[in-house]
Amino acid sequence: MSWVVVARGHPGVTARHRTTFMVTKDREVSPRGDCIIAVGADKAVSDLPPELKRAIKAGRELSITLKVGKTVEKIQARGHPSLALDHPTDIVVRKSKFTCGRTLAIRADKAAADLQRKFVTALRNPATKLEMRVEIGA
Repeated sequence: MSWVVVARGHPGVTARHRTTFMVTKDREVSPRGDCIIAVGADKAVSDLPPELKRAIKAGRELSITLKVGKTVEKIQARGHPSLALDHPTDIVVRKSKFTCGRTLAIRADKAAADLQRKFVTALRNPATKLEMRVEIGA
């Protein structure tokens, strides 16, 4: 079971946040948005299919693949029963156990600051396409 989100880069992407990363449907990034890695997403957590929401709320392990051109980042994270998965514009992955409506997964092994800097540099270009694939792990 997998789910794919497509978004694009933005000149304001800094990817400096140490505990989260976020992909958003919003088209702009404020200087405070140091967790945002891509904008203009075609989906948010509220768009997850019901079977994937059930698996995430069951606390299953998630494998998240971020792809920009030939550069790939792999992240492992977990679902949790308290995840609402109902935010209409955002997808947030967190290293912490904090949950809110925009949180897709918690206890991730990477945040924005952990991404390869060449990956982040590519995401500063509005022409760059990000593909985010979320799959249920074992």
